[in-house]
Amino acid sequence: MRYGFVILLLMVMGTTLAQAETYATKRLAEDGIHDPENDAIKILQEPGESMIDFPMDRRGQIDWVQSIRSKKVNPRRSLNGGEYDGEIMIETDMDIIMKRTANMPNVRFPHLAHTEWLTCNNCHPKIFIPQAGANPVSMEKILKGQFCGRCHDKVSFSLWTCERCHSVPHEKSGDAYVDPAPSK
Repeated sequence: MRYGFVILLLMVMGTTLAQAETYATKRLAEDGIHDPENDAIKILQEPGESMIDFPMDRRGQIDWVQSIRSKKVNPRRSLNGGEYDGEIMIETDMDIIMKRTANMPNVRFPHLAHTEWLTCNNCHPKIFIPQAGANPVSMEKILKGQFCGRCHDKVSFSLWTCERCHSVPHEKSGDAYVDPAPSK
């Protein structure tokens, strides 16, 4: 069973990597979200136009963390946009290292990259219990949309850029991946 999962994972990764070279953002009228019959669609800017100079990852997808750091986007500090309206985003620079990764490098969870966008209650306590050892995270659960999979591969970067999370080598893993062509 375990080998079958690994083979399936490799097949999906190969397919996904092949698609990465031809990745393109769909036009709003074709994205399945916006109503192409609604006149308001004519005044919306197409994503491909609005994000043309955004930093990209090796798969040709937008690197949202670099987009913040390079000032391409500036998230609101609160839901209403005011500095002190409602729950405030508190940037928290604290990494958590997840070590149950077998032969893959350990996972570094960077709170800062998440709290630059989100308030604490987006994840705690419904998705992640804020207590060491309380979250039985696994790739299987993530692929089923639990834990990190609630956002990643949906509104955040793809699950198939393994090195974005599996970035801390240990004695049983290989070296951390280094992108030979960093984003612009």
